[in-house]
Amino acid sequence: MKVRLSKDFIVEAAQSLPKVPSTHKCSKLHGHTFTIEICAEGEVNPETGWLYDHAEISRAMKPIVEELDHAYLNEIPGLENPTIEMMCGWIWNKLKPTLPELCEITIHETPTARCIYRGN
Repeated sequence: MKVRLSKDFIVEAAQSLPKVPSTHKCSKLHGHTFTIEICAEGEVNPETGWLYDHAEISRAMKPIVEELDHAYLNEIPGLENPTIEMMCGWIWNKLKPTLPELCEITIHETPTARCIYRGN
């Protein structure tokens, strides 16, 4: 039986978008409460009854959340232009080696704006 697990992480961070016109509101320093949804997909282990423990996703995400939370994203190498699109790819590259079942990352920048990334 194939399933998809999802786990959400909340990150508070500041950013500015250096590649938008200077008149765009996002060119200025501002902050977001980002919700990062991590999805893993695979076959349920018949012995345990699960794909794996949700705590495995939390362990894999812990250093990423620690790096992003209460940070100025532009100062993090690879996130100099921290759009949610770029953030999805950055997280994917860090997470995929430790979470091989990773299948999708969704980052909610606001309650109505999000980016969904499914890998390369």
